[in-house]
Amino acid sequence: MDDDDRPRARSDAASQLALEPLDRLSQDELAERIALLESEIARIKAHRDKVSAHRAAADALFKRPD
Repeated sequence: MDDDDRPRARSDAASQLALEPLDRLSQDELAERIALLESEIARIKAHRDKVSAHRAAADALFKRPD
């Protein structure tokens, strides 16, 4: 079986970040990390909204007439 055919591991970047100790980070590093994570959250929300709008348009297009 090729590696591409195997199911992906369930661990993702967020899970990996949650396991990292924060004790060694400075306040500035923590602030940078928070800003990066907030930016990523905004990017994911924007993508979710785009996908939702696309789905709504497809549903409206293929909706059965009553």
